[in-house]
Amino acid sequence: MNLRRLETFYWAVKLGSFKSAAEKINSTQSTVSMRIQELERELGVILFDRAKGAARPTDLGRELLPYVEKVLRSTAEMRDRISATGSISGLVRIGVAEVVSMTWLPLFISEMRHRFPKVQIEIEEALTRELETRLDAGSLDVVLAPGGDRNSRHVTRPLGSVEFAWMASPSLCEPGHPLTPADLVELPVITLSEESFHAVTIAEWFGSVGSPDYVGICKSMGVAGSLAMMGLGITLLPVQCFTGALAEGKLIRLQTTPSFPIIPFRALASRTNVSRLPETVADIAAELSTFTDAPDMPPHSGAA
Repeated sequence: MNLRRLETFYWAVKLGSFKSAAEKINSTQSTVSMRIQELERELGVILFDRAKGAARPTDLGRELLPYVEKVLRSTAEMRDRISATGSISGLVRIGVAEVVSMTWLPLFISEMRHRFPKVQIEIEEALTRELETRLDAGSLDVVLAPGGDRNSRHVTRPLGSVEFAWMASPSLCEPGHPLTPADLVELPVITLSEESFHAVTIAEWFGSVGSPDYVGICKSMGVAGSLAMMGLGITLLPVQCFTGALAEGKLIRLQTTPSFPIIPFRALASRTNVSRLPETVADIAAELSTFTDAPDMPPHSGAA
């Protein structure tokens, strides 16, 4: 049987539409439709109910799915075990959080190119919630982002943890005694939008003292850091990414009690992917990540 037709059928069922399947296999919707029709002619059955513009699998289509999955997984396993690493080809779409982009992403991409020279790599940066949504929708294969590892929908690899701290311009605040959430709630705050993992952790940190006055909501920590340097407000930033600004005196780190919890990061790969390449990519990310647990600070366990 033609493997391309089987792969197209698999993703059309798993993702729920010909359009999503086309995006997943980097093809066109008309090509997906043509391959499905060819597979139906080959088997002599109707695999999808196309009434009212929908594309739902028929009973026979659902019955076929586990057989197709076995074929695709066996084929992928054969290629992974028998083929030389450098001969593996394909496309892998990787979604990354900004902190990864600002730190070890170039090292990771360089190593991927070295190990898999024939694999095409697409990198997309976004906030955590959007990345996870796209992973579940099949438009991303791997996600490198903050969060715990309790999600059974994904293959998970820990990437270490990142220390975050409240920072501000010296013109806005002066270093001194530790500040409490009640102290900081009185200051203007620059934060990330609610699609960010950190929006939840910030709300948890302020807790019962109430919501601060958000003078700016943006999608980039780089932008938040720049606004803070201008004295427009305090903001929560990854310490590893702003050591230069701290050393130059453009930002100061506010001492707080309690300290802000360190944030775990992880690599996620979808369990629905029949290829082992996404899981291998997650393994390489875990191998190369420069994130480590900060001493004497328990990892944060809040949901994204």
